[in-house]
This record gives sequence, C-alpha cells and structure tokens, in this order.
Amino acid sequence: MRSMSDTLARLAALRGTLRAQPTQGSPDLVALDAFGSNPGALGGYTYLPSKRGKDMALVVVLHGCTQTAAGYDIGSGWSGLAEDYGFALLFPEQRRANNANLCFNWFNPEDIRRDHGEVFSIRQMIAKVVTEHGIDSRRVFVTGLSAGGAMTAAMLATYPEVFAGGAIIAGLPYASAATIPEAFDRMRGHGGPTAKELERRLRNASGHKGRWPTLAIWQGTADSTVVPSNANAIVEQWKNIHGVDASPRRVEDFGRHQRKVWTDAHGVEVIELYTIAGMGHGTPLDVGTGYGASGPFMLDVGISSTVEIARSWGLVPSFEKRRNTKAPATQPENAADPFGTGSDRGGIQKIIEDALRSAGLMR
Repeated sequence: MRSMSDTLARLAALRGTLRAQPTQGSPDLVALDAFGSNPGALGGYTYLPSKRGKDMALVVVLHGCTQTAAGYDIGSGWSGLAEDYGFALLFPEQRRANNANLCFNWFNPEDIRRDHGEVFSIRQMIAKVVTEHGIDSRRVFVTGLSAGGAMTAAMLATYPEVFAGGAIIAGLPYASAATIPEAFDRMRGHGGPTAKELERRLRNASGHKGRWPTLAIWQGTADSTVVPSNANAIVEQWKNIHGVDASPRRVEDFGRHQRKVWTDAHGVEVIELYTIAGMGHGTPLDVGTGYGASGPFMLDVGISSTVEIARSWGLVPSFEKRRNTKAPATQPENAADPFGTGSDRGGIQKIIEDALRSAGLMR
C-alpha cells in the first residue's frame, strides 16, 4: 500500500495536470556578468524562459530587506510565471558591503540620482539584458517590495523613459527621505515633504518630457512597518504627473479588499491602488495559483500580486484578466479565487481539491 504522503503527492500532481498548474518557482537564475561601471556595487541575476520568442518583455524585480534575489523569486513566483508566459526577468541584488540588512539604499541621495549609485547600476543591468537577449525595449517593467518598492519608485523617477510600467509593493515615494532616521520616520508615516514637493522632486529627477510609466501600488491595511499613508503619498506624488483627477475614476471592491483606478484623458488606466484588508508587511500571494510560496514577508492572502501585476502589463493573455465584479452577498469574504481565475469546482476536481485541503496542502 502506498504511504499517505505518496498518495497526496500524486493527488497534487494530478491536480496540477487537470488545472495546468504552473511551476512553483525556479532556482535557474543566472548571475549577470560585467554590465558596466556598476557604481552601486550591486549583483544581478537573470531568468530566461525555455521558450523564447522575439522581442520578449522584461520585468525587473527588486527584493526587500533581508532577502536575496533567489529567495524573493521563490516566494513571489515570478520565474514560474515567466516560464509559462515567455518573458524575461532581471533580479538586481543588494550586497552586505552596501547595506548590512540587504536593503536597497532608497534613502541615500547618491544612490537614487540619475546616472549615479544603485539606480545607475540597475540601469546598466537593464541595458545589458535588453541588448543581449533581444528584449522589446518598449516592454520593460519594474516591481519591488518594501526597500525594493522604494527603489522601484526611484527607478521610475530617474529613468521614466526606460519603463512602460511599475508596481510598488509596501514602498515609499521617491526622495521622501535623505537619511536613515528620516527613512524610519517616513516608514512610520511621520513628517516628510508635502505632496507638491514630492511631485517637484519626481519631475526634477530626470527632466522627462514624454509619456510616463503606468503605476500600480499594493498596500496592506495592517502594515506597521511601512504604514498605509505611504501608499497614499505615492498616489499624490504621481497624480499631476499623469494629469488625472484628484478622485479615482473607479473604485472596485472584491471581498474586503479594494482597487482604486485613475485614468488619463484617453481613458487609459495610469494609476491603480490595491488596498489589501488585514494584510501586514509583505508581498500578497495566492499560493493556490501555483505561483509563489509563503514565508517571511511573502503573505498568502488569497490574492497574487505577481499574477495581477503581470496581467495589468499585458504579460498574461487578456482573456485571463480578473473579472471586474463585486463578490456576491452570499460569498464569504475570504472566498477562494476572488479574481475569477476560472477554477473548476465540480467532479473529480472537487474530490482532489477536498483531499488536498484536508491534508493542509491547499486552502
């Protein structure tokens, strides 16, 4: 007789077959060789899908404090998604010699100034990957968590012409702090520049005159490390950049959570703010999608920011986009599949999922 663990493993494999379950995350990150002067003394890794088409998109992924590139990849599930949908990844990585806690130095003025420090190192990495791997330069995106989210804001500010879009998770506005004490104050929501001053700093970071990247912001309401007021400050910093109204064009509720959307004069979604009820500090995940793994600062809350960010950038086919509807009144607030990914609940699918759920392998 097979052991229970073997049986459950086979059930999990069968469930993956029935639902075309994607891979969990990949250890196949490749170290990036010399990529320029590297003034920020950063490391970097790439992930290229096994099936590579011409003019791939590129997503730059920035980890949070205490994390590594590979660890954040496994937690967030980005390489699994990239493998399934055929886009490339770049993972810049902080070094302890620069920051003992492996935080990107988003609060150091010399590291967030165009063509200087860490932002320039990341820009050099992007240039190398775009050139060597046939990346579509019109489809370069950036995302990050916490210090990586704040560095995402810095990349969008200093090199807006490089990016089509960015996604900041539990991050802070660009140039909101210039010292370590100020950084801690801003994280806690204390002090900081006015919205007008933040906008001025954003505009002056590059002198950009063209189209600006779209922006998504993800924030947990119970985040006591980077408090929710920072998400609102990011919106305020970018509103006039995109010329949007003060109030969002749409407010969409899904379960207890909320998405606010600001559109430009052409009706294009240029700013979106996801507020995740009850979530602390970390990247929102739905491990039931098969992308990502829960752990410190990687929070399984039934919503995959990785998948939703990729959808908003057109990296996942449009027919898989989330349904834009409220949950029915009879649906529990924590109901599975709040984004309508089309999972089948009947027949053998239900039997398998019930078995996995009973064993604690699925929520």
